[in-house]
Amino acid sequence: MAVSRAMRRLMQVRVLEEELREAVLESAVGDLRRMELALVAAKERERNGRQQVTASANTGELVDRIAGLEETRAALRHGAALKPRIAEAELEVARRRQEFLAKRIERRQVETLIQKTEAEDAVDAGRRAQQELDDWFLSRAQHGGRTNEGASDEE
Repeated sequence: MAVSRAMRRLMQVRVLEEELREAVLESAVGDLRRMELALVAAKERERNGRQQVTASANTGELVDRIAGLEETRAALRHGAALKPRIAEAELEVARRRQEFLAKRIERRQVETLIQKTEAEDAVDAGRRAQQELDDWFLSRAQHGGRTNEGASDEE
């Protein structure tokens, strides 16, 4: 039983679906990483704002103190806005990863079925070849025996 064209086509479709899911997963992971980097930048901005407030306390510059406080507040708002988005992105990555793994399993199942069919075909072909050799040898032995018997009767 040869592997059908439909089975090979299904394998191609499964490979393409797996590649698509992998690309979507990579995109979701990239989005998550960018948001995490933005959160790190917001924390750094907050830290710099606090340092500016501390420095202004030593110099007595009111404008620097106000700028530092605003920088800190803006960074806190930005971080607060990013945290729920990061949580959503983590869920999205987990969902995309599950989809990708499901497609990988589907592809591997088809691949395994094709390999099994090909292995069975190879075994069958080996059996047929051996049967043909056995038949040829048997017919040669039978044919050779008749020829030899006929040759010895004539002598």
